[in-house]
Amino acid sequence: MSNARTVGTIAALTLREASRRRVLLALAGLTVVLLVLSGWGFSRFAAEQGGGALTSGEGRLTASILLNLVMFGFSLIAALGTAFLAGPTLAGETESGIALAVLARPIRRSAVLLGKWLGLVIFGTGFVLLAGLAQCVVVWVTTDYWPPDVVAALVLLAAQTTVLLTLAVLLSTAISPMASGVVAVGLFGATWVAGVVGAIGASLDNDAVARVGTVSRMLLPTDGLWRGAMHAFQDPSALIEFGGQEAEAFPFLSPAPLTAVYIAWVVVWVAMVWGLAATSFVRKDL
Repeated sequence: MSNARTVGTIAALTLREASRRRVLLALAGLTVVLLVLSGWGFSRFAAEQGGGALTSGEGRLTASILLNLVMFGFSLIAALGTAFLAGPTLAGETESGIALAVLARPIRRSAVLLGKWLGLVIFGTGFVLLAGLAQCVVVWVTTDYWPPDVVAALVLLAAQTTVLLTLAVLLSTAISPMASGVVAVGLFGATWVAGVVGAIGASLDNDAVARVGTVSRMLLPTDGLWRGAMHAFQDPSALIEFGGQEAEAFPFLSPAPLTAVYIAWVVVWVAMVWGLAATSFVRKDL
């Protein structure tokens, strides 16, 4: 069997396995709850706006900020789901001995890892695109607000999920399934907090504090991708309303889109971390 066919087969099996896990039910349940709650909240907001409490410009600004807030909830759900799927998919099979049966055939471990990683990427990307698009439709129906660049925003959220599950795959080659998920989600949260701290430092012209966010976004690009997604979701008037420095300090506004250099770094980061995961898995004593 060729390597390409092996990778495709394992990716399909991984995708089917992920769809059967209870994590999928938890993801679906949390997504529905968040959609319902946000739909109710946005409908109440639209009623207030219709009553003349806000101007049309203020309404668009508030809707875009609230959308970023809700989308952070979706990114957190995606982070939890993919991180806790990646661990059992690889480490769980290693501990149970299932991996021995698969690798007893003339199949490269790196091909197995690539297939599992690809299956998880497809799963995570599909979830983010569907859930994110559903949320945008809810906002549009209730408030008549549609993000200026929804495609770029959802692609960046999917990339964020890919970054985190790649990290979780690396961790799952070295530690237990549960621990790999906990560590990955913990680093996701820590990076977001560091990004907020760095943004506050930038708004205060404190280079030392601002550097905290810059370094964290290089070490783990999840927060950088999230800020790029926020910029694509938000109304352009938000930056005019708050101004550059004030927008920098607000955790649900992003003053600038991602640069091509940073996107290239994200691609390099994923390749490097996946390479480390493959090296670790090849050398792992099963």
